[in-house]
Amino acid sequence: MNVQIVDAIENAIKRFPKGYVFTCNDFYAEAEKKDTVRKTLNRLADSGKIRKLSKGKYYKPRETEFGSLKPPVRQIVKDLLEKNGKLTGYLTGYSIYNDLYLSTQISNTLQIGANKYKRAIKRGRYRITFVLQPNAINKNNVELLQILDCLRFIDEIPASTPDEACARLMQIISELPPEKQKRLAKLSLKYTNYVRALCGAILEQIGAEQELIDRLRKSLTEITTYKVPVSENVLQMKIKWNIV
Repeated sequence: MNVQIVDAIENAIKRFPKGYVFTCNDFYAEAEKKDTVRKTLNRLADSGKIRKLSKGKYYKPRETEFGSLKPPVRQIVKDLLEKNGKLTGYLTGYSIYNDLYLSTQISNTLQIGANKYKRAIKRGRYRITFVLQPNAINKNNVELLQILDCLRFIDEIPASTPDEACARLMQIISELPPEKQKRLAKLSLKYTNYVRALCGAILEQIGAEQELIDRLRKSLTEITTYKVPVSENVLQMKIKWNIV
């Protein structure tokens, strides 16, 4: 085994931050060296200096008094969120419920919003599923798409009732600056009808610009009703938006 390459790999790993996920491609691209890199990484994993996340993926563990910590969620799925410097997906679902204080429950399922359908995959102890997103995915949209996804799955958020989730999302949306509220309404137009109705009812209840409310109302039919288990105590505008 080439000692120079082994030393270079070990020195590179020392410079990686704790929790950083890496593959053979983080070291040498030359085909003749890849076998050496792979064997070195497997040897370091066997010795406990690094950990294997899944096939071909490794990470530097962060040790605490309670044991070794897994990498941050974003590190685990970073190759599924970006390609050649371009954003291709975003974290949504369970991990975002925690970030937005909608739920305290921790899940082994990670959800990613993407513009193309993809099959679920397994990575370490995590099952990764994909949610189809019809809007363009970019850094300016991600925060708003995550909010809309929460409205979409409002009755599926674990350890939270639809009323609790709606009240929290209403607070989050009310704290958005007017420009972001405007973009939220625009992005919601590509979501299903009941999401647009929920978004419109919330925007009207928090006193958003009338233009946004009118635009969403025009996107819905007057006679269609939307079954969403949110009470009128929380969402006073629900009847006005045909939410039953």
